[in-house]
Amino acid sequence: MDTLGQWLEKQYRRAAIAMLRSISPVGIIKTRPGFGQTVRPCKGSVVASPVLAGYDPDPDYFFHWYRDSAVVMDALRLLFEEGAVGAAALEHVADFVRFSGSLAQLDGRRLTATTAWRAQVAADFLKFLRTDADLQAVHGAAITAETRVNPDGTLDISSWPRPQHDGPALRALTLMRWARSAPLEAPLRADLSALIRADLEFIARYWREPSFDIWEEEKGLHYYTLCVAAAALQEGAGWLELGEDGQKAAAYRSQANLIRLMLDGFWLPDAGYYRSRLLDSGDPSTKELDIAVILAAIHAEQSGAHSVHDLRMHATLSKLESLFDDAYPINRARAAQTRPAMGRYAGDVYYSGGAYYFSTLGAAEFCFRAARGARDQQQWFERGDAFLQTVRRYTPPDGAMSEQFDQRTGAQTSAKELAWSYASFISCVSARRALVGRAC
Repeated sequence: MDTLGQWLEKQYRRAAIAMLRSISPVGIIKTRPGFGQTVRPCKGSVVASPVLAGYDPDPDYFFHWYRDSAVVMDALRLLFEEGAVGAAALEHVADFVRFSGSLAQLDGRRLTATTAWRAQVAADFLKFLRTDADLQAVHGAAITAETRVNPDGTLDISSWPRPQHDGPALRALTLMRWARSAPLEAPLRADLSALIRADLEFIARYWREPSFDIWEEEKGLHYYTLCVAAAALQEGAGWLELGEDGQKAAAYRSQANLIRLMLDGFWLPDAGYYRSRLLDSGDPSTKELDIAVILAAIHAEQSGAHSVHDLRMHATLSKLESLFDDAYPINRARAAQTRPAMGRYAGDVYYSGGAYYFSTLGAAEFCFRAARGARDQQQWFERGDAFLQTVRRYTPPDGAMSEQFDQRTGAQTSAKELAWSYASFISCVSARRALVGRAC
């Protein structure tokens, strides 16, 4: 039987191949008969899953989510830096920048100018459509606040939770990292810079405004969204200073500091964790203890408070472990060398309600990142490996990773071949390699 390290190397290669299928999937045509749509993806689009489904029973994830696409393109950067993908990665970045930039031209008012497209929608699907009033407002900055678009570069016409503010921050972070690590040609660098500037301007203008959470379920102010916004503005300040735009850099850095002060208020000392949200309604949420807080730390990649080295973040991870250890049947008889399979929050009812690959991998990556420079480095490393043993336990021999694995049986469920699951595996292994060297 393979050692954990040997399995990680094999699964890393499988994850890379599988994730690449979601980037520029121009050979896949998606039909949505109920909506009267035929979607032919453009180069540069990134679908959350390349597997065609229509809630039959698997969900339809053939969309370009702003958040998911940024996470995937950041994982592609890691593959490029580690030599797993060559020049093709640079072509994907160029296509991604062009596609993302083109979305600014979308305008929902054009859709309301005609009723022809609504006439193509089946009667029992009309209830799922966006209203004309909603579409009338979708132009300019509102395009950046869209949750997702079709991979052919058209608006999502379905009534879906929006606005969503985490995508622009993640995209800006991803593109700034690409700008630092890759030899980009001048035209691409100019387009990339324009997109980064636009995203930073959006963040600076709208970070105080409520939006939907990372799971697209509740509207309010969210730890994850604010954390990645602060990171993007902080890194953006340094990036702008290189371009001798010191005045705007100072403004962004000041706003990043304000956001971090706000994040301090998410700490619940009596409960012992960072809460994930403050709802727009003012009502309490049952989802305050949420893996999104841990994902915020690893996606933001900052230091100090609200990072993987924050003791309050460590306490939050421990609370989450206890939550899922008790809640999920698959965790009750787990082997001693494993850690709990992790979900999103208590009482999740989406498909199996967890566990999620990206949640469990996110916990593992957090441990590897926390180990860097820590006095108890070995303990953190072993903790991360224990989470990976759990991932290994519930990954089939062919390496396929769906969105979830059932909390009772461990069977894969929800969206198949989820690009985010593969991206999480790649970033987790990359963080582990930073501790142990190139080979796992």
